[in-house]
Amino acid sequence: MTTLGNIDPVFGRIHANSRDLSDRPVSPPNNICRFFQQGHCSRGDRCTFIHTFKPVPPESPHPILSPVSNGASPYNYPTSPLSPTFYSQLPNNGFHSYTKAGFNNSSPSNGKSAQPNPNTGKQVSKKASTDVEASNRFSGVPIEDMVGEVYSLCKDQHGCRYLQKKLEEQNQKYVDIIFHEVYGHFVELMTDPFGNYLCQKLLEFCSDEQRTIIIDTVAPELVSISLNMHGTRAVQKMIEFLSNAQQIRMIIVALNANVVTLIKDLNGNHVVQKCLHRLKSADNQFIYNGVCDSLIEVATHRHGCCVLQRCIDYSSESQKSQLVSAITYHALTLVQDPFGNYVVQYVLDLNEPRLSDPLIRRFFGNACLLSVQKFSSNVMEKCIRVSKPDTRKGLINELLDRETLDKLLRDSFGNYVVQTALDYAEVNQRAMLVDAIRPLLPAIRNTPYGKRIQGKLLREQVHSATQQQSMGPYGYNYRGPVNMIGMNDVSYSYM
Repeated sequence: MTTLGNIDPVFGRIHANSRDLSDRPVSPPNNICRFFQQGHCSRGDRCTFIHTFKPVPPESPHPILSPVSNGASPYNYPTSPLSPTFYSQLPNNGFHSYTKAGFNNSSPSNGKSAQPNPNTGKQVSKKASTDVEASNRFSGVPIEDMVGEVYSLCKDQHGCRYLQKKLEEQNQKYVDIIFHEVYGHFVELMTDPFGNYLCQKLLEFCSDEQRTIIIDTVAPELVSISLNMHGTRAVQKMIEFLSNAQQIRMIIVALNANVVTLIKDLNGNHVVQKCLHRLKSADNQFIYNGVCDSLIEVATHRHGCCVLQRCIDYSSESQKSQLVSAITYHALTLVQDPFGNYVVQYVLDLNEPRLSDPLIRRFFGNACLLSVQKFSSNVMEKCIRVSKPDTRKGLINELLDRETLDKLLRDSFGNYVVQTALDYAEVNQRAMLVDAIRPLLPAIRNTPYGKRIQGKLLREQVHSATQQQSMGPYGYNYRGPVNMIGMNDVSYSYM
């Protein structure tokens, strides 16, 4: 029978003098910490491997047995360090399986301890050293020594910074040196990842005459530069520092034929917006002409609809009328578009009836069709909210037809238009709308939309009954002001 005295306290093996000892091979332990045996386990008590100084079995599957005496181990273990073959049988080759930032995560095959990844530190150190050396290369160097090399410096990261610092000193001599060497290469430099920054700085600090020369040089390629991710920044800076009518005129002539192309471009649209922001309304007339001539193309574009709204913001009264007239003419097309509908709503939000009323009247005869579409239904709700009373009445009249109303009440978009009509209709027209809805409720009672409409009507019925009970025989309340619930569930006081 096996007893506790027959079991090795470390490895859990039965001693050789045990009656139950079998001749089957004994596997080497797989949970010994090799670092502890070498005297330096960094994990201490947290280590998942066994910490023991007892020798371990050799790699042979059949250990040599010897009689047990004086409490010694029954195995004839060698006293030399464990062989690499033995460690190869342990999980992770006997190494701890945790990774620290900057350390090599691969398991060493040569028995050495894990070391920090040498490449990480070397790469960072090498890059920092290179940057410092490159910066020091221009430290204290007078720009006169760089004559003939300015163009090449513009395309170098550190050389470009050196030149920008010289321009910031606002020394006209330095500006002249840089200008004379780069103005002929300005088209190329404006689209360069580093050169475009030098171009922006030079446009800021050069003289009016030099700026005019630069604009004249790049004008034939100004559109292509504006479409470039680096060039668009340089062109915007050029527009920002325009200083006379001649320069403005050259920019207008250069961009005039390609306004729509620029507006629809990810980079080019910012150039147009910079013109709107920086130039006078009269100078921007070429933009309004281009937009109105291609209004649907612009208004139904992702970038174009945003630029069109900015055009409205920066317009003069005549330009605003020009734009809104074009929008009104194409309203039926725009209102059904994912982007164009925002342009229509933007005009409605101006809160200018002289502009919005003709626009809303364009939807007469199509109220039902527009109310059941995803984008136009939002516009129809807004039209009911912001329109003048007579215009609103005309829209809601189109919803009173029984067949039309039944379709709207069952539609996921149209039912919201009906609810808005209930909120904003005048008293008499609202009563007509309620009378038209009531016979249709049983058929839609179990739909989400029908429940919503029914709940709204029920609340209004309760309010109406309460109001009638509180009124005197002459139609007014003798007890003071009556709190009447308006169409938007907001309490208003009437005398």
